[in-house]
Amino acid sequence: MEDLADSEFDGHIRKLMDWHFGEHTGSPFWLGKRDGLGFDPLADVRGVADLTRFPDVSDELRTVPARQLIPQGLADRPFRVYDSGGTTGSPKRIVDSGYRSRLLEWAHARLVEAGVPGSGNWLHLGPSGPHVIGFDVGRYAALGNGILYGVDLDPRWVKRLLAQGRADDADEYVQHLLDQAETILQTQDIAVLNTTPPLLEAICARPELYRLVREKTQAIIWAGTSISAESLRQLDEVFFPGIPVVGVYGNSLMGVAPQRPAAPGDRHPCVFEPYPATTRLELVDDDGRSVPYGERGRVRLHLVAEEMFLPNILERDTAVRVEPRPGSAVDGLADVQTFRALSDVRIIEGVY
Repeated sequence: MEDLADSEFDGHIRKLMDWHFGEHTGSPFWLGKRDGLGFDPLADVRGVADLTRFPDVSDELRTVPARQLIPQGLADRPFRVYDSGGTTGSPKRIVDSGYRSRLLEWAHARLVEAGVPGSGNWLHLGPSGPHVIGFDVGRYAALGNGILYGVDLDPRWVKRLLAQGRADDADEYVQHLLDQAETILQTQDIAVLNTTPPLLEAICARPELYRLVREKTQAIIWAGTSISAESLRQLDEVFFPGIPVVGVYGNSLMGVAPQRPAAPGDRHPCVFEPYPATTRLELVDDDGRSVPYGERGRVRLHLVAEEMFLPNILERDTAVRVEPRPGSAVDGLADVQTFRALSDVRIIEGVY
């Protein structure tokens, strides 16, 4: 899909309102909410500005039966369920049939633009199921006719260890993961390493593993947790000079927003851009109003896709709002950081 300008995206929203609130096509989840919304989504929602009229339903995704989320118009398709990482509590769940694959085709092309090789084998040092990131990286490898190697990480276990003050046990688990990655890199050809900033930092502290990554990989992708500007600079300039170090912002609900190619006037080394065909990420203040360009705001998600409709979702992150690059319909996000406390929930990023 091509980028959708605001007017086209408004038309896309109106079409999807007919779908998600149609008697024979909508999901039981949204059809069950229609009468209690206080407005008619078919008549009153005319564009992206109206999506804030919907309630934030993200907490309900922790408990709603997944089948209730599947649109009736797609009931004949096979669906999978993916969980969030549980950073803010009990995991949230989404359903997916083919949408994620289409999103990842777009994202893979953006990664190649940013310097990631278009072919070759991938090593994913991070979660697999029930988290969607394992599917994502497998799809990237397949799009380049490559093989996916995996070292599975259970982020919930790490978060539990850290919450209990068991930092030494968490570090032992990290070393266990790195042992496995080192074995793969010693024996296999790996073009792309996909992992998280904390694990990248741990790799840099192990001389032999660090040497293998430097000598064998052609690109490194980081995702899953926030990273400081100084840490990102050190990864780029000190630890991995000459190797593209590319970021991907995302989660199970919103999908992925890869690092965009540098645009004229960019002040930030890494700017993320969401999938313009279905997704808008707004940065808002405490009153829910958009912040000016160059200012930090809370991330608010609007996902309007055939398989999932998630409007007005207030995310756990803040970011700096960046002007769209030439030819793009969507704002960029820079310097994404995670709240340390949210709705009386202690947030622990851990290693994912």
